Amino acid sequence: MITAEMVKQLRERTGAGMMDCKRALTDAEGNLDKAIELLREKGLAAAAKKAGRIAAEGLVDSYIHGNGRIGVLVEVNIETDFAAANEEFKQFVKDIAMQIAAAKPEYVKREEVPTDVLEKEMNILRAQARNEGKPEKIIEKMVEGRIEKYYKEICLMEQPWIKDPDKTIKQLVTEKIAAIGENISIRRFARFERGEGLEKKDENFAEEVAKQIGG
Repeated sequence: MITAEMVKQLRERTGAGMMDCKRALTDAEGNLDKAIELLREKGLAAAAKKAGRIAAEGLVDSYIHGNGRIGVLVEVNIETDFAAANEEFKQFVKDIAMQIAAAKPEYVKREEVPTDVLEKEMNILRAQARNEGKPEKIIEKMVEGRIEKYYKEICLMEQPWIKDPDKTIKQLVTEKIAAIGENISIRRFARFERGEGLEKKDENFAEEVAKQIGG
């Protein structure tokens, strides 16, 4: 028998509606953990439907790391300004900014990688495979596999989440859509690292000491 206390407990654990909780407990034959799994599965399925909706509200947030050594600006969109004020959404945006700081993605998703950049990388990978002495008939297959790895390095949505490497950022976004109930889209970001791209001046140590003592 499904009691009101069981429904209350499940609602507190998941935030799902009362009727959804009762139905999940019934389907799980009163097993709380199983009911949580069922609600999560249902939520993720619903999230897939929400993913096509327009998200034009949201937040632009920043993250500064290492005494100003790395800085990130990121825009994450959601459907309503009410949801944008949700603490869970705010924390999610912070997590994404930290991910960008730590993992150095270059693009949000693989579709954004320019064709010429992709072609250049594929040519490099083909040359590497040939230098390794691989036969021509398997080189293209190897390149395909290595390009998948390349996407995981440079595309934010493909990267393992720094807080849980078993989960990709894409999976994390889907979970947040299910939890908050609105479509969420990581739109764009900029990452700055102090001194990046600059040639640092390399002076002779003896000359530097001489300058300091006025010699």
